[in-house]
Amino acid sequence: MTELQATRLPYCPDNRHYYAALRDLPWPVWLDSGYPASGGGRYDIIAADPYITLVCKDGATTLAASGGAVRVAHGDPLGLLREAMGRSATAHGALPFCGGAIGFLGYDLARTLGDLPARAGAEGWPDMAVGLYDWALVVDHARQRCDLVRSGRDPRGDDSWRSALRQLLNALPGREPPRAATGRLIEPGMQRDAYARSFARIQRYIRDGDCYQVNLAQRFRAAVDSDAWTLYQRMRADNPAPFGALLEYPFGEILSCSPEQFLQLRDGHVQTRPIKGTRPRGDSAHSDQAMRAQLLSSAKDRAENLMIVDLLRNDLGKVCEPGSIDVPGLFEVESFATVHHLVSTVTGHLRGGCDALDLIAACFPGGSITGAPKRRAMQIIDELEPVRREVYCGSVIRLGFDGNLDSSITIRTLLMRGDEVFYWAGGGIVADSACAAEYQESLDKAAAFLGLFG
Repeated sequence: MTELQATRLPYCPDNRHYYAALRDLPWPVWLDSGYPASGGGRYDIIAADPYITLVCKDGATTLAASGGAVRVAHGDPLGLLREAMGRSATAHGALPFCGGAIGFLGYDLARTLGDLPARAGAEGWPDMAVGLYDWALVVDHARQRCDLVRSGRDPRGDDSWRSALRQLLNALPGREPPRAATGRLIEPGMQRDAYARSFARIQRYIRDGDCYQVNLAQRFRAAVDSDAWTLYQRMRADNPAPFGALLEYPFGEILSCSPEQFLQLRDGHVQTRPIKGTRPRGDSAHSDQAMRAQLLSSAKDRAENLMIVDLLRNDLGKVCEPGSIDVPGLFEVESFATVHHLVSTVTGHLRGGCDALDLIAACFPGGSITGAPKRRAMQIIDELEPVRREVYCGSVIRLGFDGNLDSSITIRTLLMRGDEVFYWAGGGIVADSACAAEYQESLDKAAAFLGLFG
């Protein structure tokens, strides 16, 4: 195993040209901070050509090595990922990532990790796909610095790294504006009457004491004439987000403009920032400020947010040191291109003997997109939503060989299979929710997608 290598490359605020230079390699991924328009993103991570891939579906995980060896294993997929990653490495100063695992955990991975039912039919998408990347391009927008780093774990040696370096050095900054995406909406989600029936069922469950909150989502489907690269450039231009991502796999693509952090782990310090509470942006400065103030003062949205904060405090308590869990930020409004969100921050310190994958197992999927109590809410979701969520409400993860983790909740996320794309939007329903308002909130959250194809 070689020492960490790092090569400085020219810094550019928009890294489309760097990603485009690597798209012909296997399993390219871009973790996109949306800088500077997202108002909070700092790092972009671009990688490709993993030396091991893990793809899990219905409890069976296929591990494929770059040399051609393939094996299928059963059991805990997160445990298999831990085994494949090998020994941990030392963190390297200011670099947030020096190689490791990048990929997605689908919402339906919870069926493998737990004992949830499986009423809604599967459509062939994996429950998890993660690559182990020996090298990555790390862009630090705060320091205006760009480094191609290599961990030296790829058994193929430095061939992949050298090839990537040549392609990146020859990359030219993209100056053309994103092209328009073209397509047509062919499945408009739930009709109002179907949504109302599901809403009434949830209200009954709440009255009966089964649950306090359930996140109900609807799926939209469109036929497209654009490829994933064209579509993602349009999405990030219209709706930049601090947890954007483009992941291109042989079986399909994930295009995410997520505003929500799931779990972050830095040297034992854990942070999660759930979103619960939404208002659309106003069409003038005055109306926009009124929407923001309305969200901040809403007793319902604050109560809904607090339920999820309590749920996450409980989840973190499974793997964090007793007494270390804190809520340093509660009911803070953050504004994005199409909506305002109510956000809270929960922190803790990971217990000795636990690692990032234990943390994920304790908290997955995120409470902000399930409900409370989590397990019962997920059972109700499975009963009422006619199709599986697949990528939606799962997580895009970046887990370094140093054990540090960054991950998002995959909301505002589009799944692409061939010439069809799928997009979900939903919201939390509580005892005093109004059906019409909740249905409209789901449409507000889907506004960026509907603007492309509506």
